[in-house]
Amino acid sequence: MVQVWEAVLVLLDTLLLLLKMLYDIVLGIYRLCIPVEEKSVIGEIVLITGTGHGIGKELALRYASLGAIVVCLDVNEEGNKETVNEINQNGTLKAYGYKCDVSNREEVLKVAKKVKEEVGDVTILINNAGIMPCLTLMNHTPEQIKRIFDINVLAHFWIFQAFLPSMIQRNYGHIVALSSIAGIFGQCNIVPYCASKFAVRGLMEALYEELRSMNKEKPLNIKFTTVYPYMVNTGLCKNPCYRFKNLLSLVSTKQAVDVIVKAQRQNTKEISIPAYWRYVNIILRCLPFTCIERVKDFLDAGLNAEC
Repeated sequence: MVQVWEAVLVLLDTLLLLLKMLYDIVLGIYRLCIPVEEKSVIGEIVLITGTGHGIGKELALRYASLGAIVVCLDVNEEGNKETVNEINQNGTLKAYGYKCDVSNREEVLKVAKKVKEEVGDVTILINNAGIMPCLTLMNHTPEQIKRIFDINVLAHFWIFQAFLPSMIQRNYGHIVALSSIAGIFGQCNIVPYCASKFAVRGLMEALYEELRSMNKEKPLNIKFTTVYPYMVNTGLCKNPCYRFKNLLSLVSTKQAVDVIVKAQRQNTKEISIPAYWRYVNIILRCLPFTCIERVKDFLDAGLNAEC
């Protein structure tokens, strides 16, 4: 009798699960037609790494223009100061700059203490800093490979350990991590970079699940957004190659920032830039692996190795 009752409970739970999944699917279709309204970031404290140039700088300028208080971190002190000064020239906007090697845990923790004392608790955290040497695996030195992982992966851990506790305590915040299309499709000439960006994808998914499991009694109000940009015209992609230039040309920094900010403000969990790449990956992963190879050969896009 007990076994029958347990079987009935499992059946009921399964039916409930299917109903919830159906609801999620219908809601997803609805949201394709009517997107979520973008939430305000006025007064939020937004910390961005790698703000000395490129995407990081444009993100800082954009969030400041939206009324957020921006905290800029970069090992490039001169470039970081230029970003902060450009924001602060407008008397109504506010930015703070800190020199920080995000790959150095002690330095991150030291800067985090200053940020808390001088600015306050960070509520939006954007891990943007990254490097991408374009070499064949055998031409990467051990030091280069270690540096890629120190900046592209381990820095995320140090930033999280420094700034996540206040978010957990308040059950409020938003974490954004820049992975890459190279974090969902492996590419030649950037093998360590691909591995690091695949790691960021796994890190964000696992951390979200860990926090969700810690907050079962109440809804988790710390949002996560993982972004997978295609090659962005920031200077990192020194030798791009592509067969279809109109379809696969470099993404502009403005286009990338538009998508990232919108995704964060709409609480989008994952997004690629352009958006179709994420769906292409999902479809291709359901097919024989040779199909992925054939599509890659057909598109013939990627990065040539540096001389």
